[in-house]
Amino acid sequence: MPQLLAGDGAFIDGDCLDGLNEWFDRVPRGNAVSLTVTRRQRTPGESELVYCPQDVMLGVGCARGCQPDEMIDLVMQELTRADINAASIAGVFSVDLKADEPALHALAAMLDVPLRIFDRETLAAEAPRLASPSAVVEEEIGIPGVAEAAALAAAGPDGKLIHRKVKSANATMALALAPAPADEPALAGRKPGRVMLIGIGPGQAEWRTPEASQMILGADELVGYDLYIDLLGAVAAHIPRRDFKLGEEEARCRYALEAAAAGKDVAVICSGDAGIYAMGALVYELLDRDEADGGVSDAARRVQVVSAPGISALQAAAARSGAILGHDFCAISLSDLLTPWEAIEKRIHAAGAGDFVVAFYNPVSKRRRTQLAAAREILMQYRGGDVPVILASSLGRPDEKIQYRTLGGLDIDEVDMLTTVMVGASSSKRLDLGRGSAVYTPRGYAKHLDAPQGKKQDETEADT
Repeated sequence: MPQLLAGDGAFIDGDCLDGLNEWFDRVPRGNAVSLTVTRRQRTPGESELVYCPQDVMLGVGCARGCQPDEMIDLVMQELTRADINAASIAGVFSVDLKADEPALHALAAMLDVPLRIFDRETLAAEAPRLASPSAVVEEEIGIPGVAEAAALAAAGPDGKLIHRKVKSANATMALALAPAPADEPALAGRKPGRVMLIGIGPGQAEWRTPEASQMILGADELVGYDLYIDLLGAVAAHIPRRDFKLGEEEARCRYALEAAAAGKDVAVICSGDAGIYAMGALVYELLDRDEADGGVSDAARRVQVVSAPGISALQAAAARSGAILGHDFCAISLSDLLTPWEAIEKRIHAAGAGDFVVAFYNPVSKRRRTQLAAAREILMQYRGGDVPVILASSLGRPDEKIQYRTLGGLDIDEVDMLTTVMVGASSSKRLDLGRGSAVYTPRGYAKHLDAPQGKKQDETEADT
């Protein structure tokens, strides 16, 4: 490569130059470098470059639950047997029924190529060209083959089968040659969609994880409550979005799953963490039901679901106010919209009896004004009225507010639906310093701190 960059020419040779001459006409000719164009397995010499045109389509099928290693081993074994360089593989192709198989995704990731799927109608049209049709496969899924059919469908009507189906105990593979190399946008089939559950934290970009930002940038569509999407700012400015109102959570998740079933990478935008009082659980609840039982379509149940964690309100509130979560804690939502108050009340009693620090989510709303007062009275049965309480609202935003109160002095009118209420355990303490107040919950180091110096050393050595 340095010789080419320096202006020296290349001697071009190979066994698959058809259709590539125009591209190689741009390369200066000479003898400094040998440029070999081949799809065969070849180790380059000292002054040789090997170019592998990506015109080989890899069709695969597998039994349900096939292990990735089995699929990968079969493919690599057969590529060696067929003398095909893995760099010539343009993509991995299969039937849509296998869109959720980890083995297929692992194979595509290992080869660093796209995974594409076809519906059964498309693969059925390839039946006359199959070299190894299977009555068993046809009985199972209604078409006589997957691996060969997928490879041929990807190669197109002018493509040809170059390595007929080979199978292991649970996997099958076949290779077809396309008339010309194909890059990702031109590949046949559709990509398996993904639902990306993205927690954006309280909203500010500095508190959003790099993984979450990368998923957002890679999304075909953003789905969520309009305020949450708005909080993304410029990063989401040019990405299509589908806004939903509060109260449309089921419609939001259902839409995301069905859009992913059509091949989109859909980002479901949640405040805080998607798995904490957000859309994560509802997405999985829909996946857990058949379509006839209020769930989603069969295709939607095969989409990949991934999550990017976010900073939750309880974490943000604790960080802004000291270290109230320094010892055991729990979170309880006071909304009785989906959970009966009796169940919520039982959990508050359990938290009080266990002396947990309690983070109350959804403490009040316009119509709910009594639950937080009831929770306060329950907890005061188990801990004194002087335990510290933190009222945290609009965390990470310009109008952020942190207020310190006591359990006995908690005024419900100071709390709104954007407030997270953190109630300390009996051991939690408020510390007033020159730079402001902080609340922390000791974890038990006092025993060590109060011990004589010699005993401290013994305990430290024993702990290590």
